[in-house]
Amino acid sequence: MIAETVCSAVSAAGLGIAAVTAYRKRFLRAARIAAYSLVPIGLVLTGVVQWVADTAFSPTAWAGVALLGAAWLIFAGTRAVERRGGGTRKERKAARAARREALAPEASAPSLGQGSRPAARPAPASRATDPADDFSDIEAILKKHGI
Repeated sequence: MIAETVCSAVSAAGLGIAAVTAYRKRFLRAARIAAYSLVPIGLVLTGVVQWVADTAFSPTAWAGVALLGAAWLIFAGTRAVERRGGGTRKERKAARAARREALAPEASAPSLGQGSRPAARPAPASRATDPADDFSDIEAILKKHGI
């Protein structure tokens, strides 16, 4: 009963503020205030306020909220353990093997035929140690852009 009275008072005050705002020639703002002020009385008339009030003071409802919270904590806890690598020993071993296969260099190398491995490439020729040669490509890029 008191919740409905409070909501009605809030709606009445909001409509009063909307009227004052409209009197000041701010019609768009007044329309928004009126819309917001009609929400509490609409909730009272639909019965939502009574339902919320009954739920807020019901020990059974709070027990249900506590059970939902406990379920959420269990879900979150099992998810965290799963992310840290939990699970059975077989699952961890299979995951480790899958990771090893994914990182194998043969898997990413192009196929060259049966049983053939590419010969080791010779080491690239080392660049000259002259500092002017080290920046020659940078200078060329700068000159290309007119800098």
